[in-house]
Amino acid sequence: MNALRNKVQLIGNLGQDPEIVNLDNGGKLAKFSVATNEIYKNGKGEKVTDTQWHNVVAWGKTAEIVENYLAKGNEVAVEGKLVHRSYENKEGEKRYITEIKCNELVMLGK
Repeated sequence: MNALRNKVQLIGNLGQDPEIVNLDNGGKLAKFSVATNEIYKNGKGEKVTDTQWHNVVAWGKTAEIVENYLAKGNEVAVEGKLVHRSYENKEGEKRYITEIKCNELVMLGK
């Protein structure tokens, strides 16, 4: 049951090409956003698409796969955990971010 404590699964499309960061220790970090769409009919019977954007980070071998095979528009399945963190920007303002730390990635579609 411990594996279900903080687990996120998404299927969606990349909103832009991944950002790849080469780390000093030789490792890689990949940052990308995934859009998920929910389609429903509102009270008037009109079709409505609700798009949610999710920030995803991948490390190591998973980041290398992202770098070599993913681009804007690709459909992917992502599994990972939800992480909340804060940082200070260049102006000294505190910023908060929520992202998914990717543990598994499956490329879907074409």
